[in-house]
Amino acid sequence: MKSSEILRLLLDHARTSQAIRRMNFFQRSALVLLTAAPAIIFSGCATRPGTISERKGDEIVVAGKFIHTGTRVVTWMDPGGYDAYRTERRFAPFEESDFATSKEKVKDLSSPARYNLRKAGLTTNEIERVRGGGWDLPALQKVVDQFVLHFDVTGISRQCFKVLHDHRGLSVHFLLDVDGTIYQTLDLKERAFHATTSNSRSIGIEIANMGAYSTKTNDVFSKWYRRNDNGTTDLIFQDWLKPESILTPNFVGHPARSEPVLGEVQGRKLWQYDYTPQQYEALTKLIATLCKTFPKMKCDYPRDADGNLITRKLPDDELNNYEGVLGHYHVQTNKTDPGPALQWEYLIKNARRLMDPSDSPHQAVKLQTENQSPKKSESGTH
Repeated sequence: MKSSEILRLLLDHARTSQAIRRMNFFQRSALVLLTAAPAIIFSGCATRPGTISERKGDEIVVAGKFIHTGTRVVTWMDPGGYDAYRTERRFAPFEESDFATSKEKVKDLSSPARYNLRKAGLTTNEIERVRGGGWDLPALQKVVDQFVLHFDVTGISRQCFKVLHDHRGLSVHFLLDVDGTIYQTLDLKERAFHATTSNSRSIGIEIANMGAYSTKTNDVFSKWYRRNDNGTTDLIFQDWLKPESILTPNFVGHPARSEPVLGEVQGRKLWQYDYTPQQYEALTKLIATLCKTFPKMKCDYPRDADGNLITRKLPDDELNNYEGVLGHYHVQTNKTDPGPALQWEYLIKNARRLMDPSDSPHQAVKLQTENQSPKKSESGTH
């Protein structure tokens, strides 16, 4: 007899409370189980085989998990993404893109993989467990405690990936384009090649920007930035860029401040055009997400005893002990990125507000849009 028929018979038998009271223990138990069975069965089959799980388009991938950021993210798995897992050159002619051919044509390509395993801090047993990709989030949270910011000096993220992947054999977890689109090229469980001694413990991002220079007037600035009739500065995208290079159609970019910013990095006076407002907004959300996901990563930047931004490489012992957001120049003496223009205080204070909106001491910081002199703690600007 089918369960539905048994249920109908039992219910017919138990039409009154008196009849139910006359049921013995086993009859009552059967009635309860059969009544609950449809709910149990259907709750376990809420997702039908073949159902596509929709994403919102703001997720980053961390040890195989999708974590929301609140800003647009294109992963290496998405159309238009940049895949650092691939061994071939992405932008070479297809028939010449395989690694065997690429190794002969590009001297800096010494390995087909542009990333490897995060081993530092892991036991032998842990390495054996994760070497095949078996990271879980708690294990990764024990290892990752730094977020390193770079400028790419290529202008846009597409060109940055081409240089790193096709020509230098390097990698970075994120690219941040001028329109605020974040591209993720690797799961954060991977050890990307972007910041030498910090690679094993860090996440890296290349922010599209043409870099910092010792003179205010130079060929790079004249090619990439132009003052318009409204008194603001436009980004000038070079003729060799393809229309699909930037995800936002017909994007017109402007640095947050129209004039180059003068500041000191590694003891040198440097000029740099600021990042775009879209980049600041996206980076703020990404910082909040990463600091929330990785508890050891403090939402702060390197400060001196007075609380001011440090604009030089950290001494080795300080770097070894540092946990938080930092620049490439904090890691290496020969680097100046992300440059003197970056508005650190805007990023950190607003990221803290996103992490805990109820935390009233963290007041919103407005993006500087003029070249006023900020507090020394806010950037390397003087």
